[in-house]
Amino acid sequence: MTEPANDSAIRSTKLKAGIIGGAGYTGGELIRILINHPNVDIAFINSKSNANKKVSSVHFDLLGETDLAFTSDISSDMDVLFLCVGHGDAKKFLDEGHNFKGVKIIDLSQDFRLHKNANYQSGTFVYGLPELNKEEIRSADNIANPGCFATAIQLGLLPLAKAGLLKDIYTTGITGSTGAGQSLSATTHFSWRANNISAYKTLNHQHLNEISESLKKLQPQQNVDLSFVPWRGDFTRGIFISSQINCELPIEQLTALYEDYFEDHPFTHLSSEPIFLKQVVNTNKCLIQLEKVGSKLVIHSIVDNLLKGASGQAVQNMNLMFGLEETAGLKLKANYF
Repeated sequence: MTEPANDSAIRSTKLKAGIIGGAGYTGGELIRILINHPNVDIAFINSKSNANKKVSSVHFDLLGETDLAFTSDISSDMDVLFLCVGHGDAKKFLDEGHNFKGVKIIDLSQDFRLHKNANYQSGTFVYGLPELNKEEIRSADNIANPGCFATAIQLGLLPLAKAGLLKDIYTTGITGSTGAGQSLSATTHFSWRANNISAYKTLNHQHLNEISESLKKLQPQQNVDLSFVPWRGDFTRGIFISSQINCELPIEQLTALYEDYFEDHPFTHLSSEPIFLKQVVNTNKCLIQLEKVGSKLVIHSIVDNLLKGASGQAVQNMNLMFGLEETAGLKLKANYF
C-alpha cells in the first residue's frame, strides 16, 4: 500500500475499529488514542464484565471525551480489530469462530509473537516492531504487537545487531506498576509499591524469546547471549533499560550507526544528553542514550510501557497497515511536569 498523497486524502479516510477487552490499561489507552485519531471511528468496545456501562465510568480520564459505552456484542462490520486481552486469551477468542473475513487483526497479547506461533488459522501474524519489520507490517493482515520490555530492549540493540556487534549482553530494566495490568496482586498494591523496589523473573522473563528472534534476524551468523534482570519500580508508567556490551568502536562511530539505523523511524531518537522517563511518559517515543567507558558500551533506552510498549505501537502498526501517515494520532506530548 502507498501512503495518501496529501492531507485532505488522509482526513477523508475513516477506518472502523473494534476493540476486544477495552476495560484494562491498554484498552483504555487505545480508546484515548483512537477517539482523537483523524482517520478512525470506533465501531464497538467489547467488555463482558462492563457491558452497557459508559466507557468513562471505567476509564475516568475519558469523562467528557466520549459518550461511547461498552458492549457484549461483537460486530464484523469493521476494518481493524484490536485484541487487548490477557496472554492466552487472544487465541481462545479467535477459536470461537467469529467471521472476521477482510478484517485486519492487531493482537496486544503474546500469543502470536514467536515464529512457532505466527501461523494461525488462515493467516500469519507479523511481528509488529516497525523499527525492524516496517515493510512487512505495511502488507500484513495480522500483527503480533511486541511486549513492552521487548520493545525497549530491542530498540536499544537493533543497530548493533545489524552491524554484527552483539555477543554477550547484560541488561537491567525497571518498569512501573501499570506493566502488571489492572488485576491486583501482592506486588501491585500501593502499600507494597510505595518506597519499594524488587527484582523479578530474573534471567527468565517471557520477553526474552521474542528479543532473541529479532536479534537473530539481523545477526544470523552469531549467537547472542542476553542476560536480563527486570525490576519493579515505585512509579506507575514507563520503562528504563540499561544494556551493557563490550565494544571497541569509538563513540562517534557508534553514534553514526544509531542515527543511520533510525533515520526513517519517527518515534525513536538518539540523545546526546542523559535521558529520563518523563521525556517519554504519555508518548509513543523511544529515546536512546549511549555511554562509552573504555571498551564498555552502555545503551540506555526508555519508553512508556502503555504506549510505545503497547497501545501506541499498536496504532502505529495500524497506520502502516492502512497506508496512513505513520505518526497519525500519536503526536503526544510527554508528561514532563
